[in-house]
Amino acid sequence: LIDPALDHDTRTQIAEQRAWIEREPANPHPYYHLAQLYRVASRPEEALGLLLEAVRLDPAFADAHAALAEMYVVRADYPAAWRHAAAAEHHGNSAAADMLRRYGIKP
Repeated sequence: LIDPALDHDTRTQIAEQRAWIEREPANPHPYYHLAQLYRVASRPEEALGLLLEAVRLDPAFADAHAALAEMYVVRADYPAAWRHAAAAEHHGNSAAADMLRRYGIKP
């Protein structure tokens, strides 16, 4: 009973983010939000592409850089994880860099 409701809510939110992108293709925020939904829905390739677009549109988008760092850690691409963690930290979000340091992942 709960899963179909979540799936419906997720589908609704995905449609809302897609519509936002259609209305404002230069706004990085709906790309970020849609990527987060895709991450939850186990669609990592699409999420990665959306996050990369978000930081292309706004290189100072710290939360998107942090999310990219997390995704690259899962892929064991530590140089890419550090690049995005450093960018996130530079722009005010140190969570990813702190995580990498805590787990001893070298830049």
